[in-house]
Amino acid sequence: VADLLNSATSVAPSVLELDVFSALFCRQKDKERKSRLSLFLTKSGSHENVSPHKKTNTTTSNISPEAALQWSDSFEELLKHTDGVETFSQFLRTEFSEENIEFWLACEEYKTIDSETKRLSKAKYIYTVYIESESPKEVNIDYNTKMAIQKNMEHPTRGCFDAAQMKVFSLMKKDSYPRFLHSDIYMRITRRKGPGATMFRRRSRSCVFNERGEAKTEPSAW
Repeated sequence: VADLLNSATSVAPSVLELDVFSALFCRQKDKERKSRLSLFLTKSGSHENVSPHKKTNTTTSNISPEAALQWSDSFEELLKHTDGVETFSQFLRTEFSEENIEFWLACEEYKTIDSETKRLSKAKYIYTVYIESESPKEVNIDYNTKMAIQKNMEHPTRGCFDAAQMKVFSLMKKDSYPRFLHSDIYMRITRRKGPGATMFRRRSRSCVFNERGEAKTEPSAW
């Protein structure tokens, strides 16, 4: 029994030491990843030009309801408007998914870069921030797409992020965009007070019944 007790007490410190070592190793890996990201953020001012859409001090009160109504035509239409992109970004921040629009915009800018040197720098930045596993703003893409991008990092082409960008675009269009159109932030801009309020610029002709049960048409209201 004594031998068993001595054996148990000698094993316990080893297990504890292993746990401590594992924790320190994980912490060191996390520091290395953050350090690598910091290098990309500060190098060549790349963090200042992630997207062609610069953040502004635009407030929803400065946007006309008529302009905002155009955003509901389609997701593609919304992306054509600077105020629309900014407002949509504000909405995504409330859902903690702003990395999607930031990644999409970064890809749009990336495709406009002609300099091979700058394109390589930007590609590495996008990969480090949005694609690499456990990156600060990792977007939700499948394994095969991620591996294809990783293989292209040595000599990134202009379209190396196209597949990932399209997947993120589809995710925003099918998931986030419909919720945005019913969100408080969008309703405030269009001066709607709730889900039942109308967005139409005019009402269609309506049909009502009189006391005799006869239908009659009311004139349109513009």
